[in-house]
Amino acid sequence: MSEQGLSTVEFDRRSGTERRHKTMAAYWHGGLNPRRRAGRRASDIHYPIIDWYPPRLLAPVLAILGLCMLDAFLTVLLMTHGAVELNPLMALFLPHNLGWFAGLKLSLTSMGMFILVACSHMRVFRSFPGEVLVYVVLIGYACLIAYELKLLELAPSM
Repeated sequence: MSEQGLSTVEFDRRSGTERRHKTMAAYWHGGLNPRRRAGRRASDIHYPIIDWYPPRLLAPVLAILGLCMLDAFLTVLLMTHGAVELNPLMALFLPHNLGWFAGLKLSLTSMGMFILVACSHMRVFRSFPGEVLVYVVLIGYACLIAYELKLLELAPSM
Protein backbone atom coordinates (compact mmCIF):
# COMPACT_ATOMS: atom_id res chain seq x y z
CA MET A 1 0.00 0.00 0.00
CA SER A 2 1.21 3.48 -0.73
CA GLU A 3 1.00 6.45 1.62
CA GLN A 4 -2.31 7.52 0.11
CA GLY A 5 -3.95 4.17 0.84
CA LEU A 6 -3.93 3.04 -2.79
CA SER A 7 -2.18 -0.12 -3.79
CA THR A 8 0.61 0.15 -6.28
CA VAL A 9 1.11 -2.37 -9.04
CA GLU A 10 4.63 -3.06 -10.24
CA PHE A 11 5.22 -4.45 -13.68
CA ASP A 12 8.13 -6.70 -14.58
CA ARG A 13 9.78 -5.13 -17.64
CA ARG A 14 12.34 -7.90 -18.16
CA SER A 15 12.16 -9.79 -21.45
CA GLY A 16 12.89 -13.17 -19.94
CA THR A 17 16.20 -13.72 -21.76
CA GLU A 18 19.35 -13.34 -19.72
CA ARG A 19 21.72 -11.20 -21.79
CA ARG A 20 24.62 -11.34 -19.32
CA HIS A 21 25.52 -14.92 -20.26
CA LYS A 22 27.04 -13.78 -23.57
CA THR A 23 30.48 -12.93 -22.25
CA MET A 24 32.57 -12.74 -25.42
CA ALA A 25 29.75 -11.06 -27.33
CA ALA A 26 29.47 -8.47 -24.56
CA TYR A 27 33.21 -7.76 -24.70
CA TRP A 28 33.08 -7.50 -28.49
CA HIS A 29 30.04 -5.21 -28.40
CA GLY A 30 31.55 -3.06 -25.64
CA GLY A 31 34.83 -2.83 -27.51
CA LEU A 32 33.18 -1.64 -30.70
CA ASN A 33 30.54 0.55 -29.03
CA PRO A 34 32.09 2.11 -25.93
CA ARG A 35 29.64 4.11 -23.86
CA ARG A 36 31.68 5.95 -21.30
CA ARG A 37 34.51 8.08 -22.69
CA ALA A 38 34.75 10.55 -19.80
CA GLY A 39 33.70 10.79 -16.18
CA ARG A 40 30.12 11.74 -15.35
CA ARG A 41 30.59 13.65 -12.12
CA ALA A 42 32.72 16.57 -11.00
CA SER A 43 34.60 14.19 -8.69
CA ASP A 44 35.64 12.14 -11.76
CA ILE A 45 37.99 14.86 -12.97
CA HIS A 46 41.05 13.11 -11.48
CA TYR A 47 39.92 9.46 -11.39
CA PRO A 48 37.33 8.83 -14.12
CA ILE A 49 35.81 5.37 -14.55
CA ILE A 50 35.47 4.75 -18.27
CA ASP A 51 35.15 1.84 -20.67
CA TRP A 52 36.94 3.35 -23.67
CA TYR A 53 40.68 3.68 -24.04
CA PRO A 54 42.57 5.48 -26.80
CA PRO A 55 43.73 3.24 -29.65
CA ARG A 56 47.11 5.00 -29.59
CA LEU A 57 47.96 2.91 -26.50
CA LEU A 58 47.88 -0.33 -28.48
CA ALA A 59 51.26 0.19 -30.20
CA PRO A 60 53.28 1.02 -27.05
CA VAL A 61 51.63 -1.81 -25.09
CA LEU A 62 52.42 -4.33 -27.83
CA ALA A 63 55.96 -2.94 -28.05
CA ILE A 64 56.37 -3.37 -24.28
CA LEU A 65 55.17 -6.97 -24.45
CA GLY A 66 57.56 -7.64 -27.34
CA LEU A 67 60.45 -6.06 -25.44
CA CYS A 68 59.48 -8.15 -22.42
CA MET A 69 59.95 -11.33 -24.44
CA LEU A 70 63.21 -10.01 -25.90
CA ASP A 71 64.35 -9.26 -22.34
CA ALA A 72 63.57 -12.85 -21.32
CA PHE A 73 65.55 -14.20 -24.28
CA LEU A 74 68.51 -11.91 -23.62
CA THR A 75 68.45 -12.77 -19.91
CA VAL A 76 68.73 -16.48 -20.67
CA LEU A 77 71.47 -15.77 -23.23
CA LEU A 78 73.40 -13.66 -20.73
CA MET A 79 73.06 -16.36 -18.09
CA THR A 80 74.81 -18.81 -20.41
CA HIS A 81 77.72 -16.36 -20.32
CA GLY A 82 77.79 -16.29 -16.53
CA ALA A 83 75.34 -13.50 -15.67
CA VAL A 84 73.04 -13.77 -12.66
CA GLU A 85 69.32 -12.88 -12.54
CA LEU A 86 68.92 -10.06 -10.00
CA ASN A 87 65.15 -10.34 -9.66
CA PRO A 88 64.62 -12.90 -6.86
CA LEU A 89 61.19 -13.96 -8.13
CA MET A 90 62.44 -14.63 -11.65
CA ALA A 91 65.61 -16.28 -10.31
CA LEU A 92 63.43 -19.05 -8.85
CA PHE A 93 62.57 -20.22 -12.35
CA LEU A 94 65.96 -19.79 -14.00
CA PRO A 95 67.69 -21.81 -15.37
CA HIS A 96 65.58 -24.83 -14.41
CA ASN A 97 62.25 -24.08 -16.03
CA LEU A 98 62.42 -21.66 -18.95
CA GLY A 99 58.77 -22.14 -19.92
CA TRP A 100 57.53 -21.08 -16.49
CA PHE A 101 60.02 -18.22 -16.47
CA ALA A 102 58.78 -16.85 -19.80
CA GLY A 103 55.13 -17.42 -18.88
CA LEU A 104 55.43 -15.71 -15.51
CA LYS A 105 57.42 -12.81 -16.97
CA LEU A 106 54.88 -12.19 -19.73
CA SER A 107 51.93 -12.63 -17.34
CA LEU A 108 53.26 -10.13 -14.82
CA THR A 109 54.08 -7.61 -17.54
CA SER A 110 50.65 -8.11 -19.14
CA MET A 111 48.88 -7.52 -15.82
CA GLY A 112 50.93 -4.37 -15.29
CA MET A 113 50.01 -3.12 -18.76
CA PHE A 114 46.36 -3.93 -18.13
CA ILE A 115 46.43 -1.80 -14.98
CA LEU A 116 48.30 1.05 -16.70
CA VAL A 117 45.84 1.12 -19.60
CA ALA A 118 42.87 0.98 -17.20
CA CYS A 119 44.35 3.95 -15.33
CA SER A 120 45.45 5.83 -18.45
CA HIS A 121 42.73 8.49 -18.09
CA MET A 122 43.50 9.10 -14.43
CA ARG A 123 45.78 11.87 -13.23
CA VAL A 124 48.91 10.65 -11.44
CA PHE A 125 49.64 12.79 -8.40
CA ARG A 126 46.92 15.05 -9.86
CA SER A 127 49.48 16.49 -12.24
CA PHE A 128 50.03 14.34 -15.36
CA PRO A 129 47.90 11.78 -17.22
CA GLY A 130 48.40 8.11 -16.43
CA GLU A 131 48.96 7.44 -20.11
CA VAL A 132 52.43 8.95 -19.70
CA LEU A 133 53.39 5.98 -17.50
CA VAL A 134 52.91 3.61 -20.45
CA TYR A 135 55.50 5.58 -22.40
CA VAL A 136 57.82 5.72 -19.36
CA VAL A 137 57.71 1.91 -19.12
CA LEU A 138 58.37 1.66 -22.87
CA ILE A 139 61.44 3.90 -22.57
CA GLY A 140 62.58 1.92 -19.52
CA TYR A 141 62.31 -1.39 -21.39
CA ALA A 142 64.16 0.08 -24.40
CA CYS A 143 67.00 1.20 -22.08
CA LEU A 144 67.08 -2.24 -20.45
CA ILE A 145 67.35 -3.96 -23.84
CA ALA A 146 70.14 -1.57 -24.88
CA TYR A 147 71.98 -2.36 -21.63
CA GLU A 148 71.60 -6.11 -22.13
CA LEU A 149 72.84 -5.84 -25.72
CA LYS A 150 75.86 -3.90 -24.47
CA LEU A 151 76.53 -6.66 -21.91
CA LEU A 152 76.32 -9.24 -24.67
CA GLU A 153 78.95 -7.33 -26.66
CA LEU A 154 81.27 -7.40 -23.65
CA ALA A 155 80.62 -11.05 -22.82
CA PRO A 156 83.21 -13.57 -23.96
CA SER A 157 81.99 -15.52 -26.99
CA MET A 158 81.12 -19.15 -26.62
